[in-house]
Amino acid sequence: MAGLRPGSPLPESITVHEQSRVLEVGFSDGKTFRIPFELMRVYSPSAEVQGHGPGQEVLQTGKREVTLVNIEPVGNYAIKPTFSDGHDSGIFSWDLLYELGANEAQLWAEYEFRLKAEGVDRDTPMPQKKGHTHGPSCGGH
Repeated sequence: MAGLRPGSPLPESITVHEQSRVLEVGFSDGKTFRIPFELMRVYSPSAEVQGHGPGQEVLQTGKREVTLVNIEPVGNYAIKPTFSDGHDSGIFSWDLLYELGANEAQLWAEYEFRLKAEGVDRDTPMPQKKGHTHGPSCGGH
């Protein structure tokens, strides 16, 4: 398995813990992270979450109870999870999984700040999508 950056720690084990809703990833540098499914979902690298450019990120809410229903390998560098809410377009590189695990506290703090700024909380349902059509430039997210 290879990471995207030379010298990056590589995963040695990946375990899905369904009841506690965490993905446990053990890396070659000896670190093991238990990454909550909700954190993965709200920080998905997909265009649906990240938008098509800076400032177009879509705040994800209502994901506290999300689970993983499937994980597919992507080459030797990533996984593509399918979440219980149907989201399946995020490709999580080994580097991204490491970043999510290593920076979990900071990422949660940033997420909570964004929620407060928008006047919503983690359990607010996502608004219905309005008028977006999947054209060739959006990648069909």
